Amino acid sequence: MREFFVARAPVDTVLVVNSCARGTATRESDLDVAILVEASMTLAERQTLKAGWRAFAEGHPVVAKLQACGPFARLHVGIFNGEFVPRRWDDGGGPDTFEIEIGNRVAHAVPLESAGPLFRELQAAWLPYYQDDVRAERLQMVREACADDLARVAALVKALQEFLQALFIARRVYPVAYNKWIREQVVEWLGLPELYCELPAILTVANLESDELAERARRLGALLDGWAVPRE
Repeated sequence: MREFFVARAPVDTVLVVNSCARGTATRESDLDVAILVEASMTLAERQTLKAGWRAFAEGHPVVAKLQACGPFARLHVGIFNGEFVPRRWDDGGGPDTFEIEIGNRVAHAVPLESAGPLFRELQAAWLPYYQDDVRAERLQMVREACADDLARVAALVKALQEFLQALFIARRVYPVAYNKWIREQVVEWLGLPELYCELPAILTVANLESDELAERARRLGALLDGWAVPRE
């Protein structure tokens, strides 16, 4: 990857992301890499760069060796220009990937070599967390969406993901996913093992023809009011 990308302008930084960057990868984990390029690079130019990489990697002995490690061993390469734009949700909108993208590509990413100037700018702009006015607006938006989905009960799984998004915004910590690595993020990153103990039971329903779903929604609503609240 160094051989192919580092010498190509306008590539700024090659970043290892996800589980390999955090040191939690297993034999079955993908190797995920994000290529940070200058904002001046057009979409067509980014597509050409990615096509060039695919041609370079096809049949390359190192890539072949990685993929031979197991049936799930894959190399994923994404190209991005460092623009992260929060958006307002329409009715029934969330959760979105705004915090996750910053978490994976800035907060928890590891440069393959040295960090380029654009990546250092992203770190300065987004770490340790984004601006308080944007945070307050997004936290209110996510909390309202979560409460609305709880009222519908059938959207319980979606509401749980919105609860996690609100929780991370409230605590100024960038997440990497809302559908996996939940224990790692809630217990280790947020330091909330007591909260994590309550989450598995939220999605455990023995009898669909009972009041259990409504009770689970009520319990998640209580967690929303108790944990995912604005913090100074």
